[in-house]
Amino acid sequence: MSDQQSDKRRRPRVPLWRGPSRAGADVEVRREPPELSMDPRVVEAPPVEQSVVDNAVYIDGRRVESPPTLADTYRCLEDRPDAVAWIGLYRPAEHQLVSLAEKFALHELALEDAIVAHQRPKLDRYGDMLFVVLRAARYLDEVEEVDFAELHVFVGRNFVLTVRHGETPDLGQVRKRMEADPDLLRQGPESILYAILDAVVDGYAPVVAGLQHDIDEIETEVFRSEPQVSRRIYELSREVIEFQRATRPLIRMIENLSAGFPGHGLEEELQSYLRDVADHATTVAERVDGFRQMLQDILTINATLVTQAQNEEMRRLTASSHAQNEQVKKISAWAAILFAPTLIGTAYGMNFEHMPELKWAWGYPFALFLMALISLVLYVVFKRRDWL
Repeated sequence: MSDQQSDKRRRPRVPLWRGPSRAGADVEVRREPPELSMDPRVVEAPPVEQSVVDNAVYIDGRRVESPPTLADTYRCLEDRPDAVAWIGLYRPAEHQLVSLAEKFALHELALEDAIVAHQRPKLDRYGDMLFVVLRAARYLDEVEEVDFAELHVFVGRNFVLTVRHGETPDLGQVRKRMEADPDLLRQGPESILYAILDAVVDGYAPVVAGLQHDIDEIETEVFRSEPQVSRRIYELSREVIEFQRATRPLIRMIENLSAGFPGHGLEEELQSYLRDVADHATTVAERVDGFRQMLQDILTINATLVTQAQNEEMRRLTASSHAQNEQVKKISAWAAILFAPTLIGTAYGMNFEHMPELKWAWGYPFALFLMALISLVLYVVFKRRDWL
């Protein structure tokens, strides 16, 4: 048992209701305690079939039944031990998953993860049952964003149960592909799991191309000094990190899956297919790691360019301020020079009757000489101080 499962068992859990399983043993499924629901009315829950997208039974790689209800599917599995059921559900309610847990004896920990959702990509084994969580992705051109969807896959000895919580991947296309290849489908439920993994990993290719296009655009915007580029870098970095969390665990998951398959008596061909999916997942993970590093470098370059632009603006403002100061000094110097003659002329222009030098013959030349002398002295002083 993994550490993750041990931690789940140690956590306090809500009371469990024990219901009959298909093997006759009890299976524990989670029920909400009464004190958490204050409504005494009993509401009839819709049947699980309302969430079923497709329900098929396969024998020897070919579709032989499309049961209208899950009860019919269960009877087909009992009547034909060599049959494999593939049931696809889209956003089922909690009680609907509980109903399936009763029919297929799903492990309570896997059931809880499927009900709670928002799980990281992982692969868990519960006896002869596999529980796989995948994060599918698609690129939305209109808004230039990555849309993520969670997919849960239960793989048993004679059944595959897919629980899709988003629009991707298109499992209908996966089913058509498998039905068109009976040789692959007859290899059992694990071949269906392989096809789902392959579809999820192949769906990452358009996302990688879209992210690469966005990064190219951001690089152009950075060197054009677009004002909103920093925000776009941050938002794209968050998407890349989320994409990295969806793709990085896949490599280890597929390796563990392939390593455990020989015990199931599977052919070498299916293991080769899994290795091919692992190669594609590795390529995607490496590209995503490269995107994250590129965005970090672009963010650093953008910060450097912004700092340089700010420094240039500061230098320009400083130069402009210096030029203004020079002009102010020149104006102030000439104002001081012109102030001296004005002061002298104003003093002698008052024409008081008892004023010295009014009747002096050299008074006018002396006044002119005094004006010129003071102005010359001020000019020399300002010139030496580089004000003129």
